[in-house]
Amino acid sequence: MTITDIHAAAATAATTATAVAVDRAGALQPRVSVIIPAMNEARNLPHVLAALPAGLHEVIVILVDGNSTDGTPDAARRLRPGIRVTGQTRKGKGNALACGFAAATGDIIVMIDADGSTDPAEIPAYVKALTDGADFAKGSRFAPGAGSADITPLRRLGNRILAMIVNTLYRTRYTDLCYGYNAFWAAAVPAFGLRPDGTARAWGDGFEIETLINLRAAAAGLNITEVPSYEHARIHGTSNLNTFRDGRRVLRTIITEWHRR
Repeated sequence: MTITDIHAAAATAATTATAVAVDRAGALQPRVSVIIPAMNEARNLPHVLAALPAGLHEVIVILVDGNSTDGTPDAARRLRPGIRVTGQTRKGKGNALACGFAAATGDIIVMIDADGSTDPAEIPAYVKALTDGADFAKGSRFAPGAGSADITPLRRLGNRILAMIVNTLYRTRYTDLCYGYNAFWAAAVPAFGLRPDGTARAWGDGFEIETLINLRAAAAGLNITEVPSYEHARIHGTSNLNTFRDGRRVLRTIITEWHRR
């Protein structure tokens, strides 16, 4: 996909997503697809899947890197009959999400984490933001009424600085840039310019995906609403977060995306 293709897709998606949001605002029950990338999260899935609200259209667990060795696929199927468990075309969380978005069949797509840090019980708040007219509902740990049990003062400061840079460049009002709890109308997916197909590694395949989606949603002119969210500490296992490494990755993503514009 060339930069011209990305811009054309973004312009089309912005118009289409707005039209869909207006149309769906009067719908009683938009179909909601929940995408959960997971790798070795068998011990966390019981908590995550049990907290999902009733009435969802589908729940799709994407096996990140196809590398789970703890029985994550079997745990997902046992805990929630009818769940869709699938792999990905390449490596990385970004590619897993891209594959999940491509597989989703609902009107609304929600992306959450499998470690218990994002609360599935908040999904109705995201859906309401969309049916009220937003194209993209972006979770924020720093909006009024939000919070985090997991973020350090250094990471909080880094997030604030990075958000200020993005707000200056993109004329956004983000309070939280580095949070992966988002929901959007399925018609907005082309605006993200992701590539679920092919085997060659692509930009956006890694953990830069969360920042990249936020930036491309803004660049496409989507109607964005922040949703207050509470981030919980990971229930089981060890986080892969690294303050300085991930900060550099986010900054590189901002610079790269700005030049791509």
